[in-house]
Amino acid sequence: MYRQYRDRAAFYVVYIREAHPSDIWQMAVNVREEVVYQSPQNADERLNLAGMCVRNLGIEIPALVDGFDNTTDAAYSGWPDRLYVVDADGRIAYKSAPGPFGFKPEDMERVLVELVGGPAQ
Repeated sequence: MYRQYRDRAAFYVVYIREAHPSDIWQMAVNVREEVVYQSPQNADERLNLAGMCVRNLGIEIPALVDGFDNTTDAAYSGWPDRLYVVDADGRIAYKSAPGPFGFKPEDMERVLVELVGGPAQ
């Protein structure tokens, strides 16, 4: 979707608090995949962890990092993850159910098409 609509819509990934830090809620899959990190203790550590996440996952979408006070996470109920479409007036046009199981990309794309037109040819 990013590749199809990026010429008409701004896309961002917002890195919020770590979902499964080793010091709070470590999951076995993280250990198997060697993705084991403690909760960042300050903004610099969060920026560093976000950067590693973007690089390791090969994320192409521009990334932003929520402040250490977690205001974006709180305002948008971002944890564990969500998909949003915000219209040109700053209103939420689409909000997914919690992901990844609540993601319905086809519903999100319908809203994008209504706002900016179909994908580039």
